[in-house]
Amino acid sequence: MRSGDLFDSESHLLDIGASILRGFARDDEGPLMKTVGDVIRVSPLRQMVTPGGYRMSVAMTNTGEVGWVTDERGYRYDPLDPITNAPWPAMPQSFRELAARAAATAGYPGFEPDACLVNRYEPGARLSLHRDYDERDATAPIVSVSLGVPARFLWGGLKRTDAIKRLPLFSGDVVVWGGPSRFVYHGIAPLKEDQHPLTGSNRINLTFRKAR
Repeated sequence: MRSGDLFDSESHLLDIGASILRGFARDDEGPLMKTVGDVIRVSPLRQMVTPGGYRMSVAMTNTGEVGWVTDERGYRYDPLDPITNAPWPAMPQSFRELAARAAATAGYPGFEPDACLVNRYEPGARLSLHRDYDERDATAPIVSVSLGVPARFLWGGLKRTDAIKRLPLFSGDVVVWGGPSRFVYHGIAPLKEDQHPLTGSNRINLTFRKAR
């Protein structure tokens, strides 16, 4: 039995407007990872640098009409990959359908993402507490899909100093948040050493957003 099997097909209310859909994408893991590989071959993963000069420990790329980037110019969405100077790979229909189904299950019907941030966490990689506020459409939810090695999800409040919940995320789990929880601080604790048959020692995260 895998560590996430006890949570299969369960939905956990995380906060007002936020849910963890346990095992929601479990049956799609293999095809999703194959598609991630297709995206990476066009727009490679890279460790972006924040405006303050900090190199992120998480490697990232994008698929969709726009992609999230950070550099000395700031945080933003851009229609072009700064490495290839070409449009980001088109978002696969399977990605769109999964994100829409998850959003509808969590109470957000009609979700049509135009951006998907692909993150690769290696052992020790982390994502500090932050809020997603670069999107123009704040009425749409965020949909986050976990694949591979388990992670510890950090869920805070509307203030950085609010208490933090630490929740396990297993491969196939999907977190959806919006409405009153749209601007909650969240992050990922440093990834622990582990192995998954699809991703080796890594975790892959797909974060769907309506950016424009």
